[in-house]
Amino acid sequence: MVRATNWVGDVVMTLPALEAIKANFPKSSITVVAKPWVVPIFENHPAVDNIIIFKKEEGFRNVIKEGFRVIKLIRKEKFDLAILFQNAIEAALMAWLGACKYRLGYNTDGRGIFLTHRVTRTSGIMKAHQVEYYLSILRAAGWEAKSHDPVLYPAQEHLKRARDILSINDIKSDSFILGLGPGAMFGDAKRWPPERFARIGDMAAARWNAKILIMGSNKETGIGEIVEQNMTAQAINLAGKTSLAEAVGIIKQCHLFVTNDSGLMHIAASLGIPVVAIFGPTDSVATGPRGPITRIVKHEIKCAPCLKQTCPTDHICMLSVKPEEVWDVMAELRDCAKTSLQS
Repeated sequence: MVRATNWVGDVVMTLPALEAIKANFPKSSITVVAKPWVVPIFENHPAVDNIIIFKKEEGFRNVIKEGFRVIKLIRKEKFDLAILFQNAIEAALMAWLGACKYRLGYNTDGRGIFLTHRVTRTSGIMKAHQVEYYLSILRAAGWEAKSHDPVLYPAQEHLKRARDILSINDIKSDSFILGLGPGAMFGDAKRWPPERFARIGDMAAARWNAKILIMGSNKETGIGEIVEQNMTAQAINLAGKTSLAEAVGIIKQCHLFVTNDSGLMHIAASLGIPVVAIFGPTDSVATGPRGPITRIVKHEIKCAPCLKQTCPTDHICMLSVKPEEVWDVMAELRDCAKTSLQS
């Protein structure tokens, strides 16, 4: 059993470790326990055999009821080993109550009593990229866990649905598609101003004849609307209008994706799409995009990375990044992508 993390970007960064588990135990069946909103990332993944959905419930009684429902399913499977990517005590308690024989994870949140094999978070692990953070759990157990970039495997049905959505919006197969990810669930400090996303969208439409797609979750519809309203060129605003599975399929159709540090950033990079990521309060060393063609735009600011959800001062880490410098990186990346495709 693998207990998945709860955020889309974090889940993507666990994929190399998930593949390493399968490589170390090729004859074993792997079941992932995951929240419903991250399930599409696992549905077509070759390392995953089964998924147990751990629903989000409101109200103490419903939360407890759902927890015991999942524990009952875990006990029924009689797992030999539970590997906990999620750091919370809840994950270890669930594996213990689910009678998993061996339980491996980081010794965090006071949950060591529920683990049979505890991994200490060293200063080196904490400074590494999150991909390495999850791989280090396996390495601590003495298993081989090679470092590589995350790879997503979108289902054909979702790719077809994505092409249908683009066709409905009059985007032809030979169009150059620029995807914009102006949101970020962690907090507004991570967000480059939506008006600046609008600016680079207009630049791409005018200079490249690009089709512009605005992507985001249902909690980011307002941000998508601001980008759309501030553009002179026509944009297709899909923020809040697609499922995660559909969003994965649509991003796969993009030729370039410009984004904040977000789950969509990690999805685009793991699909092999050229990505320009704008960073400010978060640490690009720890959570930067891992993919074949990625670039990070950031300024060295004294107070960054602060890891705060909301900036308590002037938000200079993000406001100092101008549309023109993001455009220059976009143009460079577009040329790199062309060369890569030609070779």
